[in-house]
Amino acid sequence: MAKIDLDSLNIEELAALRDAATEKLAQKVMARQAELEAELESLSQYGKLAKKALVAPPAGKPKKGDDAARKIDEAKDAVAKNTVAKDAVAKDAVAKAA
Repeated sequence: MAKIDLDSLNIEELAALRDAATEKLAQKVMARQAELEAELESLSQYGKLAKKALVAPPAGKPKKGDDAARKIDEAKDAVAKNTVAKDAVAKDAVAKAA
């Protein structure tokens, strides 16, 4: 991975970099989640009999598309909150340096 000199970038370039990193992270989280869900689905066949005996059936299952959209929104919110926290720390550092 190429190193980026963040000090040489202007605000627009830094914002674009942040947006690209946020989008890439969301893509990777979604891909990994899909892998884990597929693995869980394949493993669930081994526990269905025991699970049915212990757990009552759910009242209603949400639509798969709604669940995926919610998970994407949660991932983006988590990244955005982290970015806001980092921006606040950076602003504090700049204020202290001034």
